[in-house]
Amino acid sequence: MTWLTSVRWSPYAVGIGIGVLSWLTWLISGKPLGCSTSFARSAGMIEKMVWGEQAALKPYYQEVKPEVDWQWMLVLGMVIGSFLSSLLSGDFELVWIPSRWETAFGSGVGTRFIAAFLGGVLLGFGSRWADGCTSGHGISGTMLLAVSSWISAICFFIGGIVAAYLLYGRIA
Repeated sequence: MTWLTSVRWSPYAVGIGIGVLSWLTWLISGKPLGCSTSFARSAGMIEKMVWGEQAALKPYYQEVKPEVDWQWMLVLGMVIGSFLSSLLSGDFELVWIPSRWETAFGSGVGTRFIAAFLGGVLLGFGSRWADGCTSGHGISGTMLLAVSSWISAICFFIGGIVAAYLLYGRIA
């Protein structure tokens, strides 16, 4: 059981685990594995806290109900699980500015916050526009051989490579 305390796990073992999880998700719930809808649900729950029940009457929230469901609990489990994993492996540390970012852009917390916030907004917008995230398209959709998901997954890789080059290309 020492693998539970490892900082890095085998990508093959993790890939098999994600594949089994995807299969079990379809078997038990009849729905694909994905996460982005949970963020839309969370936004709806926040909106309901601010504006009351009238927020739930919006057409978008008629389709994506602002409620805690199994996907929302999955995302919560990922956050808790990654935190526990970092504690068990001894790799936990609070870092506002990762060293690679600091080397490329300096130690300004404001710049890092703005970049992270804008990146999150773009990611959320893209996942809603594409009707799925990297989990939904990249894992579940490709597993079902959906052409749109294969195109999305290819674009994820191309976008990631371009973004990494643009952000960190000048670092050796």
